[in-house]
Amino acid sequence: MDPSITPQRLTTCTVEDVRAGQFDQVIGPLADILVACVKQGASVGFLGAPDTEDAFSFWYGVNGSLVSGGRRLLVARFAGQVVGTVQVVLATPANGSHRAEISKLLVHPDVRRKGVARSLMQQAETVARADGRSLLTLDTRTGDAAESLYRSLGYQLAGVIPDYARSTAGKLADTSFMYKKIA
Repeated sequence: MDPSITPQRLTTCTVEDVRAGQFDQVIGPLADILVACVKQGASVGFLGAPDTEDAFSFWYGVNGSLVSGGRRLLVARFAGQVVGTVQVVLATPANGSHRAEISKLLVHPDVRRKGVARSLMQQAETVARADGRSLLTLDTRTGDAAESLYRSLGYQLAGVIPDYARSTAGKLADTSFMYKKIA
């Protein structure tokens, strides 16, 4: 993250919907955010911090879903710098075309608790509604700060699965599955 962007200087967060043709403009910052978040304990599918090559590989996989239309990628910016992201997964079976999944909400550790995650989630709901979705689902490690954020945004707990995924420390952790009706 650019050292000239300090939490005290952040005032306005903008969120944009990145299309496949714009992806190359954001992949570098997204890779940096992924590595920084995993180093801080967000597993998001990793057991340890990915190296740069693994981070780029992860994001190129996301880009494939952008091209096919099965996923939307939102990025948050402060002063033009990408500081956070979330995905809206639209690819569902025919009987699930009314729902979408929120995936990989990541905010760079240097700018947390500044409203970035909330802005991303609110825009994700707008994107899902515009695509005709009326139900959003997500999962998060039980007890994480993200769970409190989701509750504050109106998400309801559907249930908890014990020992669902390994943390970056290698320990099994419970996962909370949540949902929100948006229409």
